[in-house]
Amino acid sequence: MEEYHRHCDEVGFNADEAHNIVKECVDGVLGGEDYNQNNINQWTASMVEQSLTHLVKLGKAYKYIVTCAVVQRSAYGFHTASSCFWDTTSDGTCTVRWENRTMNCIVNVFAIAIVL
Repeated sequence: MEEYHRHCDEVGFNADEAHNIVKECVDGVLGGEDYNQNNINQWTASMVEQSLTHLVKLGKAYKYIVTCAVVQRSAYGFHTASSCFWDTTSDGTCTVRWENRTMNCIVNVFAIAIVL
Protein backbone atom coordinates (compact mmCIF):
# COMPACT_ATOMS: atom_id res chain seq x y z
CA MET A 1 0.00 0.00 0.00
CA GLU A 2 1.34 3.42 -0.95
CA GLU A 3 0.86 6.28 1.50
CA TYR A 4 1.27 10.02 1.29
CA HIS A 5 2.06 12.41 4.08
CA ARG A 6 1.97 16.12 3.51
CA HIS A 7 3.55 19.06 5.25
CA CYS A 8 3.30 22.36 3.43
CA ASP A 9 3.69 25.95 4.53
CA GLU A 10 1.04 27.98 2.71
CA VAL A 11 1.92 31.65 2.51
CA GLY A 12 2.59 33.41 -0.82
CA PHE A 13 3.62 30.10 -2.35
CA ASN A 14 0.82 27.71 -3.37
CA ALA A 15 2.04 24.64 -1.52
CA ASP A 16 -1.02 22.53 -2.34
CA GLU A 17 -0.48 23.05 -6.06
CA ALA A 18 3.21 22.14 -5.71
CA HIS A 19 2.33 19.09 -3.60
CA ASN A 20 -0.03 17.77 -6.29
CA ILE A 21 2.57 18.32 -9.03
CA VAL A 22 5.30 16.50 -7.08
CA LYS A 23 2.95 13.68 -6.04
CA GLU A 24 2.09 13.02 -9.68
CA CYS A 25 5.78 12.98 -10.63
CA VAL A 26 6.64 10.56 -7.81
CA ASP A 27 3.69 8.31 -8.72
CA GLY A 28 4.76 8.32 -12.36
CA VAL A 29 8.32 7.26 -11.54
CA LEU A 30 7.97 5.00 -8.48
CA GLY A 31 4.41 3.72 -8.79
CA GLY A 32 4.42 -0.06 -9.06
CA GLU A 33 8.20 -0.31 -8.56
CA ASP A 34 10.16 -2.20 -5.92
CA TYR A 35 13.37 -0.83 -4.48
CA ASN A 36 16.29 -1.47 -6.81
CA GLN A 37 19.69 0.12 -6.13
CA ASN A 38 20.50 0.08 -9.84
CA ASN A 39 17.55 2.39 -10.63
CA ILE A 40 17.89 4.93 -7.82
CA ASN A 41 19.99 7.50 -9.70
CA GLN A 42 17.63 7.44 -12.68
CA TRP A 43 14.51 7.57 -10.48
CA THR A 44 15.69 10.48 -8.33
CA ALA A 45 16.90 12.46 -11.35
CA SER A 46 13.58 11.90 -13.14
CA MET A 47 11.53 12.97 -10.12
CA VAL A 48 13.42 16.22 -9.50
CA GLU A 49 13.66 17.13 -13.20
CA GLN A 50 9.96 16.44 -13.88
CA SER A 51 8.87 18.27 -10.73
CA LEU A 52 11.03 21.28 -11.58
CA THR A 53 9.81 21.38 -15.18
CA HIS A 54 6.14 21.34 -14.11
CA LEU A 55 6.70 23.97 -11.39
CA VAL A 56 8.45 26.31 -13.84
CA LYS A 57 5.59 25.82 -16.36
CA LEU A 58 3.24 27.43 -13.82
CA GLY A 59 4.85 30.70 -14.90
CA LYS A 60 5.13 32.15 -11.40
CA ALA A 61 7.89 34.49 -10.22
CA TYR A 62 9.79 31.91 -8.18
CA LYS A 63 13.17 30.26 -8.18
CA TYR A 64 12.81 26.60 -7.20
CA ILE A 65 15.05 24.09 -5.50
CA VAL A 66 13.87 20.46 -5.61
CA THR A 67 15.57 17.69 -3.63
CA CYS A 68 14.78 14.00 -3.51
CA ALA A 69 15.92 11.09 -1.38
CA VAL A 70 14.93 7.44 -1.82
CA VAL A 71 15.92 4.75 0.66
CA GLN A 72 15.15 1.10 1.05
CA ARG A 73 12.65 0.49 3.82
CA SER A 74 14.20 -0.83 6.99
CA ALA A 75 13.60 -1.05 10.71
CA TYR A 76 15.86 1.99 11.19
CA GLY A 77 13.48 4.57 9.74
CA PHE A 78 14.29 7.62 7.66
CA HIS A 79 14.61 11.13 9.07
CA THR A 80 15.39 14.45 7.40
CA ALA A 81 15.37 18.10 8.41
CA SER A 82 15.82 21.46 6.72
CA SER A 83 15.98 25.08 7.78
CA CYS A 84 15.51 28.21 5.70
CA PHE A 85 16.32 31.88 6.27
CA TRP A 86 13.98 33.77 3.95
CA ASP A 87 10.89 35.95 3.60
CA THR A 88 8.06 33.88 5.06
CA THR A 89 5.43 36.16 3.49
CA SER A 90 6.45 35.24 -0.07
CA ASP A 91 8.75 32.21 0.00
CA GLY A 92 7.62 28.71 0.85
CA THR A 93 8.30 25.02 1.04
CA CYS A 94 6.47 21.79 0.43
CA THR A 95 7.49 18.28 1.42
CA VAL A 96 6.02 15.14 -0.13
CA ARG A 97 6.62 11.86 1.68
CA TRP A 98 5.86 8.74 -0.33
CA GLU A 99 6.31 5.11 0.63
CA ASN A 100 5.47 1.61 -0.43
CA ARG A 101 6.39 -1.76 1.03
CA THR A 102 10.01 -1.61 -0.21
CA MET A 103 11.09 2.05 -0.11
CA ASN A 104 10.60 5.53 1.29
CA CYS A 105 10.87 8.72 -0.74
CA ILE A 106 10.98 12.35 0.35
CA VAL A 107 10.84 15.23 -2.12
CA ASN A 108 11.33 18.81 -0.90
CA VAL A 109 10.42 21.89 -2.90
CA PHE A 110 11.79 25.26 -1.83
CA ALA A 111 10.32 28.29 -3.62
CA ILE A 112 12.03 31.67 -3.40
CA ALA A 113 10.12 34.64 -4.77
CA ILE A 114 11.83 36.66 -7.48
CA VAL A 115 11.61 40.32 -6.49
CA LEU A 116 11.52 42.51 -9.57
